[in-house]
Amino acid sequence: MADDITKGQSVIIGPDEGRSLWQPMPSRGYVDVNLTPDNMPYDTFSSGIQLLPPGCMVREHGHKQNHELVFVYEGTGEVNIDGKVSKFVPGTTILFARNCTHWIKNTGDIDMKMFWVFFPPGLEDWFYAIGKDRKPGDAMPEPFDRPDNVQEVMDKMRFLPPRNSG
Repeated sequence: MADDITKGQSVIIGPDEGRSLWQPMPSRGYVDVNLTPDNMPYDTFSSGIQLLPPGCMVREHGHKQNHELVFVYEGTGEVNIDGKVSKFVPGTTILFARNCTHWIKNTGDIDMKMFWVFFPPGLEDWFYAIGKDRKPGDAMPEPFDRPDNVQEVMDKMRFLPPRNSG
């Protein structure tokens, strides 16, 4: 009977094997995009890591068609989901459901490191559109702003606007 079971295809992405991108203000830091439908046989999610330096944040936004799962494995901070702010520590798992606005901020004094899973996939397209290619070991560049067409990218990706944007 065991021979009748169809096995899926496993994938291993080692450190520094995914695409890495510096992020614009106010996130700064970088994102490593590790698994996407472009480098694995599955089309239901994408994943990677994000590093946020002290005092930096992911701006308020939301997703009309995606859920976002974040596991914080280093650093401390605050998260706001639909206006409710909560503190978190390493080992915290956060699920941002679709249609919920959220932001996340590093309030500690060390880099925050998060593992993220986005389902269905697509967050990688956001990082590709707003980031600048990074080679592991490179010094962090001077702060830079989002590209001029950021609203067009947000609309295409079906992002929710911040709650206070009117």
